[in-house]
Amino acid sequence: MRPRAINVSVKENYILEVTFDNDETKFFDVKPYLTHKAFSELKNKEKFAKVKIDGLSISWENGADICPDELYNNSVHKI
Repeated sequence: MRPRAINVSVKENYILEVTFDNDETKFFDVKPYLTHKAFSELKNKEKFAKVKIDGLSISWENGADICPDELYNNSVHKI
């Protein structure tokens, strides 16, 4: 079973710190996604900061989200 995101906080430079239910804390870089239409308005840091836990993963008010597998597999333990 894939780890589920249970906490998310915003760091500098569009990095998210995500804690998973397996007690791992990892960092996810959102910058590569900002060129995609669904994520483009998240360049606004106030909108980016409104990230929230949503089911197994994370999402924003505009409906943008990250696939749970992608969030976990593409996160790193150190920035």
